[in-house]
Amino acid sequence: MTSETAREACLRSFLDLLARQPLRRIDLAAVAAASGVALSEMRASYGGVDDLLAAFFRSTDRQVLAEGGPDAEDLTGEGPKERLFEVLMRRLDALEPHRAAVGALVKGAKRDPLLALMLMRLSARSQGWMLAAAGIDCAGLAGEVRAKGLAVLFARLLRVWLADDDPGLARTMAALDQELVQAGKILDMLDDLAFIALPWRPRRRNGGRPDAAPEAGAPDAGGERAEAAGL
Repeated sequence: MTSETAREACLRSFLDLLARQPLRRIDLAAVAAASGVALSEMRASYGGVDDLLAAFFRSTDRQVLAEGGPDAEDLTGEGPKERLFEVLMRRLDALEPHRAAVGALVKGAKRDPLLALMLMRLSARSQGWMLAAAGIDCAGLAGEVRAKGLAVLFARLLRVWLADDDPGLARTMAALDQELVQAGKILDMLDDLAFIALPWRPRRRNGGRPDAAPEAGAPDAGGERAEAAGL
């Protein structure tokens, strides 16, 4: 078994176990046994359960990004909000085979503040890549705020998605559209306040960067603790 195949086997077994039991009860030996990978070989790729969880986020990122960036055929000619909508729906599509594991993480995070914070940190990192895939500036402090805001937005969206049994995900898409519209209003308000404080600063919608993410969502930085999880 190649090292890459072993990594993938371990991750699959981890997600299978996660679908059936809480994260904190997953045993490394059980992951190795279920995957058919020796513990010594698994240790070469993963430092522990938290590493396996981070690998899940990275694997989802790669799957979404493999479908293309802002120049992808389904995003060409679309505005920032529409591009971000499509990218986040791609992410839900990538998570669909692991819906039970995602549900277990969301449920666990409601009872475990440390898990909730870890998930939000991982999600904010992933959402920076989603912003890049949508062609939205994710650099610097502003990009970091956008990514954190988007992580909170996506955490709320996950709760709708987990309860949405419609194959077309009508409720989920409606919720995502509403979230992105509301996020745009919040950013416009913050931009107006910044213009009052710094009148030489160009407004985002009046001379500022056109792709400065009216669609990214920017609740206050502390808002990341109010949500259960974002993948």
